[in-house]
Amino acid sequence: MNPAPAAAAKQSTPRERARARTVADIIRLGRQHLALHGAAGLSLRAVARDLGVVSSAVYRYVESRDELLTLLLIDAYGELGDEVDAAVEALPDDDYRGRFLALGRAVRQWALREPASYALLFGSPVPGYQAPAERTTEPGTRVIYRMVGIFDAAHRAGVLAADVAPAVVVPPALAADLQAIRAELGLAVPEPAVARGVLVWTSVFGAVSFEVFGQYGADTFAARDELFDHQLEVLLGIVGL
Repeated sequence: MNPAPAAAAKQSTPRERARARTVADIIRLGRQHLALHGAAGLSLRAVARDLGVVSSAVYRYVESRDELLTLLLIDAYGELGDEVDAAVEALPDDDYRGRFLALGRAVRQWALREPASYALLFGSPVPGYQAPAERTTEPGTRVIYRMVGIFDAAHRAGVLAADVAPAVVVPPALAADLQAIRAELGLAVPEPAVARGVLVWTSVFGAVSFEVFGQYGADTFAARDELFDHQLEVLLGIVGL
């Protein structure tokens, strides 16, 4: 057992713990308001009212609506990342297919359970709001880094097919981008496989978005679970698993 979290909790002051609880309550209420009114309708005054304090008191903890949106982004990214990590880590390290399927299903299950938070992360931009990259990039890339890690581990183990689409040539300009990604993440998987991985990444979230945002229509697919699992299997073929 790692004693660090307990030690950190003991070192915090009563004021710090009270502040952390208040911020947690603001985030909880912010998520409720997000689900009811959408990101554009988010109001710190309304959150303060539900918290039972005057609006000026809330501004001591969250200085603006944009700051609240940032906290909600970080909270949602963290919750999604935690659920994906738990689903993936429940399977053996060398079960690459199973780990990818678990990742995709965890994303979909969370998105269907938390559609408002999913829309904040992956829906239309909120007018007038720009997420601060220095605070949201790391939590926002957890799922894609996890996915890339699965494919790279499969390649290192020699089970990722290299000739899935031999006729498709990676253009030089794109190859430079892919080389930069490989260098940044320390990947062994070659550029063509990275390109296929990008397609898989956008396809997983595209399929989830179509369902969450009602783009299939009400009557097109009754077997939604089966549809999504079929899509994941097709994507496994594209990436070479």
